Amino acid sequence: MAAAALFRGAAPGYGGPAWHWRLRAVSRYCLSHGSGGDDSDRADRAAWACFRLGERALVRVRGPDSALFLLGLLTNDLPLPGSADRAASSPARAGYAHFLNVQGRTLYDVILYGLPEHADQGPTFLLECDSSVLGALQKHLVLHKIRRKVSVEPCPELRVWAVLPGIPEELGGAEPLLKHQGTTILTRDPRTTRMGWRLLTQDESPALVPRGQLADVWDYHRHRYQQGVPEGVHDLPPGVALPLESNLAFMNGISFTKGCYIGQELTARTHHMGVIRKRLFPVQLLGSFPVGSITPGTTVLTESGQAAGKYRAGQGNVGLALLYLEKIKGPLHIRTIGSGRVALTTSVPDWWPTATK
Repeated sequence: MAAAALFRGAAPGYGGPAWHWRLRAVSRYCLSHGSGGDDSDRADRAAWACFRLGERALVRVRGPDSALFLLGLLTNDLPLPGSADRAASSPARAGYAHFLNVQGRTLYDVILYGLPEHADQGPTFLLECDSSVLGALQKHLVLHKIRRKVSVEPCPELRVWAVLPGIPEELGGAEPLLKHQGTTILTRDPRTTRMGWRLLTQDESPALVPRGQLADVWDYHRHRYQQGVPEGVHDLPPGVALPLESNLAFMNGISFTKGCYIGQELTARTHHMGVIRKRLFPVQLLGSFPVGSITPGTTVLTESGQAAGKYRAGQGNVGLALLYLEKIKGPLHIRTIGSGRVALTTSVPDWWPTATK
């Protein structure tokens, strides 16, 4: 079924609003404060915004059986690392996937990093997850390890950074050139080019990124919500969120040809039937409302008062809502804790595929 037909009536994407965030954010963290339009000003504006993601943590999985072990638990194939002696940027590769429960609902969303294999330790993978479920993810892995030759341990020595260009035209372009490599890992965000680059390093500052500027993580999350990218337990509640409703296929997070994994049956059946009635959409709340007056799980209503879905999470006046596709064409609103009414608009990210099942 064509996505255009499903989403007709929603705003046509974020070619405008998303870049409104980008241009505003540049003025906050970029080196240049001028408003000229010549080439020198443009070069000054092309700084990298570096967001320290303290709410993300890493788990290291390594050993001779680590690849087969993870394949039986994840929705996606594993990212294969490049050659360990490659002179160019980091040989690590990144992928995106979910761990599911037996009912096919998301437990943990992870970005996987495949590291170059060394003879003395076997394949090694880093799993980036929400820091609040670090312990739970470790227990989940150990529970299923059984007798496999795999070690599971936290990796607190590396920090997770998101790196975005200071001007929108640079998204999908050249990578940031690091001042030194060492244990640093730099790779494109596997979910969409709109999310820039992922950087794992021991450094506490963005000094290794030439002309990199420390940026406010608030802006990272606003940008992420505007692009419709869920991340962590607030956006993907464990045991509640369904992977295909959460746009896992759009974010390159699932393989429908790989071997079996926990939760595959329901996910594969939904895909092959082609019936997805709800999706996570980026939404914008219009007008003013008190901070904290809209709670996760609040019902989104149509003009006639019918339930159109539920508000999932957000930052300021942008966020994500799980909405019925048939209900997004008309005006929507949400009720605050104080019984106020706030209008809500949905948008279709421009990076979503033009046709899908």
